[in-house]
Amino acid sequence: MKFKVILEPQPEGGYVAYVPALPGCISQGETEEETLKNIKEAIELYLEVLEERQIRKTMKKFVKYSDKSHIVEVSL
Repeated sequence: MKFKVILEPQPEGGYVAYVPALPGCISQGETEEETLKNIKEAIELYLEVLEERQIRKTMKKFVKYSDKSHIVEVSL
């Protein structure tokens, strides 16, 4: 998966990077290399949260929980 990243040098030094396709996905670093490494990690975490939220949304549609219910993960 590829994303366009905007990399902006900062007047005080370092860089800020953000992903227009992922609102709020932003990071920074002292060098371009560090900033790109950091924004890649931010993208991964952003997508992980989106996936978790989608799973929860889907589960809520199909499963009714009682007050004592909880979710656990199982491996196959």
